[in-house]
Amino acid sequence: MVPIVLEVTCSFVTWLCLYGCFCHWNRQRSYKWSCRLVTLVHGLIVTCLSGYVVFLDGPWPLTHAGSPNTPLQIHVLSLTLGYFIFDLGWCLYFQTEGDLMLLHHTLSICGMILVLGLGKSATEVNAVVFVSEITNPLLQARWFLREMGSYHTSLGKVVDFLFVLLFLALRIGAGAWIMYGMVTSPEPNWLLKAGGLAMYVVSLGFMVEICRFVRRKMWKKAPSLGTRSFQE
Repeated sequence: MVPIVLEVTCSFVTWLCLYGCFCHWNRQRSYKWSCRLVTLVHGLIVTCLSGYVVFLDGPWPLTHAGSPNTPLQIHVLSLTLGYFIFDLGWCLYFQTEGDLMLLHHTLSICGMILVLGLGKSATEVNAVVFVSEITNPLLQARWFLREMGSYHTSLGKVVDFLFVLLFLALRIGAGAWIMYGMVTSPEPNWLLKAGGLAMYVVSLGFMVEICRFVRRKMWKKAPSLGTRSFQE
């Protein structure tokens, strides 16, 4: 466990230093701008690494749930755990996020600590990281577009569409598939199964918020479309 603790510590320090560098390079911007940049970098890197583990390095999470952790899986989860510790600390200090996001981060940290401590089940947790983080760069792009006044453009619409599509297809659809494989397998620890189900409930909470957002967008479009038809 000592090498893993050192690796997680190095990951945390790296993300913290990167945040410090972004704050230094973007002095005219808010602290949240720099934190979002760190989140964007993490999302891009971890999506690529976890995707490589899932689809190329293996093993396949739907058939090997509860299998021993591979070295690459340990590296990916250590990198991600260090980031989540940094981001949770940042959110608590600046008090920028709601209870649902704080719960998401807390469950993620506990789940990764459990998996790294047990030495197994990184296969399915890494898959969960992939389906969760793949939408993260789009979420950050959406925020940056808002900050730069470019959200209400064609690019903003494309980002919104891709984010909603990937969230529903992967985080909700594929996530349910991964949860089913983990819960029905006899190998994973019962505490990890409970945590996985709790994480999926959190994802459903995010889905409710996204559906409300889509509904608001549709309601805003409806009056304008009606007015246009009336004028024509």
